[in-house]
Amino acid sequence: MRNLLAIFVTLSLEACVTVQQGDLDAWVGQPISALESHPIFLTIPVIKSRTSDGTEIWNYANGGRAMNCSGSDCFMRDAACNNVFYIRDGRVLRYTPVGTGGVRCYTTEQLRPGFNAPVNIR
Repeated sequence: MRNLLAIFVTLSLEACVTVQQGDLDAWVGQPISALESHPIFLTIPVIKSRTSDGTEIWNYANGGRAMNCSGSDCFMRDAACNNVFYIRDGRVLRYTPVGTGGVRCYTTEQLRPGFNAPVNIR
């Protein structure tokens, strides 16, 4: 129920928040140690894969399951902001947030490298 409420709040705020290009650009060229030790990303499960050219893809999927109802029909869906980092030679090439299941991703300065203060994630 808590996850459902969090997703509802996220979806309700979608008109107020957005992805800031400066927050994405701040990661370009950063060492992976900055990503591994970031206080927000270290709390989110990561899925790692590798492309045929050797580029690593790290997906920090921040989300959960949500219920949609229409009339008497209800179904569950996965809703997440997939924080996708492309990495090569130990450095971030780019950061691309991708919303799925109706979620719109947003960024703040708290997601930039070097952030290390206490924070509550919405």
